[in-house]
Amino acid sequence: MPFAESGTTPHQPSVPVTSGIHVAPLRRPRPGVSSDTAKAGFTKPGLAFRAQTARESLPDPHLLTAIYEGLRNQTRALTVPLSVEDQAVQSMPDASPTKWHLAHTTWFFETFILARHLPGYEPFDESYTYLFNSYYETVGRRHPRAERGLLTRPSSADIIRYRAHVDEHMAIFMTSFLTGERGGMKWQQAAPLVLLGCHHEQQHQELLLMDVLHLLSCNPTWPAYTPRSANLPHTAAAPLRWINYPGGDYDIGHQGAAFAFDNEGPRHKVKLQPFAIASRAVTNSEWLAFMDADGYQRPELWLADGWDTAQRNNWCAPQYWRADKGGPWRRFTLNGLAPLDLAVPVCHISFYEADAYARWIGHRLPTEAEWEAAARSSADISSGNFLESGVLEPQAPMWGEGHGAMQMFGD
Repeated sequence: MPFAESGTTPHQPSVPVTSGIHVAPLRRPRPGVSSDTAKAGFTKPGLAFRAQTARESLPDPHLLTAIYEGLRNQTRALTVPLSVEDQAVQSMPDASPTKWHLAHTTWFFETFILARHLPGYEPFDESYTYLFNSYYETVGRRHPRAERGLLTRPSSADIIRYRAHVDEHMAIFMTSFLTGERGGMKWQQAAPLVLLGCHHEQQHQELLLMDVLHLLSCNPTWPAYTPRSANLPHTAAAPLRWINYPGGDYDIGHQGAAFAFDNEGPRHKVKLQPFAIASRAVTNSEWLAFMDADGYQRPELWLADGWDTAQRNNWCAPQYWRADKGGPWRRFTLNGLAPLDLAVPVCHISFYEADAYARWIGHRLPTEAEWEAAARSSADISSGNFLESGVLEPQAPMWGEGHGAMQMFGD
């Protein structure tokens, strides 16, 4: 996340704290992507999905059927490295068991598409409406979030059967458009619902991995979700340079008829003063300098709420950093515990930590409008480190990666 210089001048340079991590007050883990998915061969549907949904037109029934099937398989592939026991545990109230993610994403397609738009559809289990609703108030009551880990029943095997049941009926629903047998509902009405469900499941793929990372970090043996790839590149961090943006009116928010969530619009103009943003994210090496300067012990650097939170939770380093008995820092990832790579972006920090770091180096966090203006002029989204890369953690940006700020997408 970018941030900028404090001061009275209109030119306020901003620096990304970490690429791809939406820093926020809660210390939520956000890992990279799964190499098991790439090995399973489920890479093309995700790429096609991102490419298609960036266009103005809706995908035709053939393409959207392939995208749906690919994404559903991709979600199942993410569970391959996990035991049945792994999938049932809830490691904190803000996390959910893997089993719950598998069921909830399926519940979405059943509730909002099949139950409403496939004549004669029979729900797999009526109790799932209560068990696997998350926050959809119009659907009805729901099981408390903090108690999802207590749901030993239905079993993981039951959830697999549930997914198969819904996938079978989604195939019937989609085929009805392919054969021209669909009455009443037009494709222009059906496609946005399926697209929404696919985007929703992609969100939960990320959440699933976030929650697995936190779960495995609670195990004192530091088990890896999947082995570290021997082919991960190790490069030095690119030199930091400042990218200037002129002041004036900027259009921000979603534009066009392609898919977007409702909180991405409406598109509107904002007036920005001239600002600058750093060309790359803050690295682990730079964060270590902040720690060596007693950044976690200096209340003058912190917002009041942040300082109270840091003291109450004994923060002294980013989440998932470990140093045993004065030894070197290591970082726990989905690939297990590994030496700290000094060139990669720092991650798993809170908004409070990012703000304190910015104040320490004499800069500030940017506004949302500044970040979006910078992101729109940066490298194409296809250059980001996404699920399909098979890498489970952020990487140092490649030198010369475009003219804008690097790593604004992915990681």
